[in-house]
Amino acid sequence: MPDYAFPSTPLAGGAVEIRERHIERFKEPDLHGTLLTRIVVGNVVIDHDTVARTFPEGKGEVDVVCIYEVENGKIAKAWFKISERRLL
Repeated sequence: MPDYAFPSTPLAGGAVEIRERHIERFKEPDLHGTLLTRIVVGNVVIDHDTVARTFPEGKGEVDVVCIYEVENGKIAKAWFKISERRLL
């Protein structure tokens, strides 16, 4: 399952790369995601999240639109559109 920065920039090429990216990301002490909206249309799920993080410049947040294509109960493809950082 590949991950893409919307619309087609590869972020990770499969489960191993995705796991490695998430292991590093979840080490952040201030990481917190809030689901704002979820839309489900057939086998496509679209989430709008706000994610709090610690950036090199300090604590802040971004909005993220996540688009998941589901096949056989698993995410087959995923796309992410991330807003500009907002420092708090």
